[in-house]
Amino acid sequence: QADPLRIATYGPDLSRDGPGLLLRDLTRTGKKADPQIAAVVQVIVETRPDILLLTDIDWDYDGLALTAFADLLAKAGLDYPHRFAARPNAGMATDLDIDGDGRTRGAADAQGFGEFTGQGGMAILSRHPIGPVVDHSGFLWRDLPGQIMPKLPPEVTAALRLSSSAHWDATITIAGKPLHLLAMAATPPVFDGPEDMNGRRNHDELAFWLHHLPDAPFVLAGMLNVDPADGDGRADALARIMAHVTDPEPRSKGGAAAKGGVNDGQKGDPALDTGNWPDDKPPGNLRADYVLPKKGLKVLDAGVLWPEAGPVAEAARTASAHRLVWVDLDWP
Repeated sequence: QADPLRIATYGPDLSRDGPGLLLRDLTRTGKKADPQIAAVVQVIVETRPDILLLTDIDWDYDGLALTAFADLLAKAGLDYPHRFAARPNAGMATDLDIDGDGRTRGAADAQGFGEFTGQGGMAILSRHPIGPVVDHSGFLWRDLPGQIMPKLPPEVTAALRLSSSAHWDATITIAGKPLHLLAMAATPPVFDGPEDMNGRRNHDELAFWLHHLPDAPFVLAGMLNVDPADGDGRADALARIMAHVTDPEPRSKGGAAAKGGVNDGQKGDPALDTGNWPDDKPPGNLRADYVLPKKGLKVLDAGVLWPEAGPVAEAARTASAHRLVWVDLDWP
């Protein structure tokens, strides 16, 4: 019997305040080594995914940061010979006043929020060959059927892309059979005004896949940034996606044990949460990260790496507010 195929998504907070700073931190050694990066490596090595989507890692043209990070994982005993990353919309400058503050060239005036091109992008690490990859990141928001785009200046509407980071359809071949990894990282549905631009964009970023689901085995994965029961997101696109996938409902003991503050007033099951945010103000902990296999694919197991206590729990806290989510498939 073949081993299960483990697919995971993780927002590891591998983003820094300027270009090149992540590479600097990744290559520091000895006493200067970055403890947050070491914690990220520990989290990933603990779960050992076969295919891993990272949803918050700075992109650079030559892939130096991704290579350096893969080298750290290899030194820890986890080798990913196949990798993919492409320039995200995050930090991609425009000459438009997208946020309507009367100025241009700010972080909120990029195609996706970012201080520099590539800030907080995405990457795929895999034990299995990747390709081809269809990059939908240039798709214009206005062209999505049924889009709920707010009223914006005509020049913004004509140029604004839907993806705040990226939408990828990556074919990964395992045991001679192709699996489509539908990868994304949606904008948080907050940090805007009454026009709810981020909330609307978050909704439509997920709704995009309703029109682009392949007629083949697939897994939709990434930072969807919408909780079905709590938070400020518009959850109807998520509900429609759920008709096409199996929700393994990955759980954790650490999430289930989170109590106090905002969390006590939430409706959703805390064991399903994947984001650990401060408890003294909204939104509290939420389910933000998902691995959703196409209906018909056999799910063997699933989980969120969030122990209640111990060294791994401490590493997860140090690494990121997000927790790694994994699903095991019976493949092929």
